[in-house]
Parts: sequence; structure tokens; C-alpha cells
Amino acid sequence: METTHAKTVGLLKASLVAALYVVITVALIPWSFGPVQLRLAEALNNLAVFNKRYIWALTLGCLIANLWSSLGAVDVIFGSLGTLMMTGVSYLLSRYTKSVPGKLVISVISCTVLTWSVALELFFVSHIPFWATYLTVAIGEFISMVIGAIVFWIISHRIDLTE
Repeated sequence: METTHAKTVGLLKASLVAALYVVITVALIPWSFGPVQLRLAEALNNLAVFNKRYIWALTLGCLIANLWSSLGAVDVIFGSLGTLMMTGVSYLLSRYTKSVPGKLVISVISCTVLTWSVALELFFVSHIPFWATYLTVAIGEFISMVIGAIVFWIISHRIDLTE
């Protein structure tokens, strides 16, 4: 059974990731929202393959960050559900490999492919063409995820990210 100390440390780690997601997204607002976006905070989505606590941390971070979205409550709800889906799928698929590079490749591909949820949201709310938006959002997601994968691969050599 997990000790109170371990639970506290886990909660602290999740809180820090959620806060980082918010700070990075809000600090880079011009690039974080819209049909052409490079939301660098998405690089943190790679953490979900190491520990499921980060699924909830990233979802909460996205929910809070999306309070700044011009799409309002729609983005708060559906953008956050998109993050929950992306990170949840990444976590579940990554359980089939022990390889850290393998886990990170799964994360990059899963999150990039699943950006259709962002494109769909923008299509319905802003009446922006779905396929063009999916392409631009997916490119931004891919860039952010690859940056994050490289960073977390390097960090994983020194720190056990599964803890």
C-alpha cells in the first residue's frame, strides 16, 4: 500500500506538471490557440507514458489553460477531454513496451493523430475547414511532442520518471 509520503509526493508532482502546462500555454498565448498553433506545453503530454498520474495532471492543466481560449467553455470542456483522450491512449498503448524510446514514439504518434479532436472543435465552433485545420494543428502537435520526447528521453537517463 502506498504511504502517505508517497501519495503526497505523487500529488506534488502532478500539481507541478499541471501548473507548468498552464504557465507555458498562457505565456505563449499567441501560439497556443487557434487553427495554426504550436502549443509547446503539449510536450509535457509525453509524461503520460511514464505514470498515469500525469494523465490527470495534464488534463487539469489543459482545462485551466483553456480558460484563456477565445472559444470559451467549449474549449475548456472539449479541449480538456481531447487531452484526456490523447494522454490516456498514449498511456494504454505504451504499456506494451518497456523501451523508453518506444514509449515516446507511441506518445508522439498518438497525440499527433488524435489532434483531430482540436480540428473538429474548431470546425464546429469557428467554421474553419476541418482537414486544413487538422493538418496545421497536427504539425504543431508533432513539433511540440518531438521536442518533449527528446527532453524526456534525456531526463529519463538521470531521473526515474515512472516514480
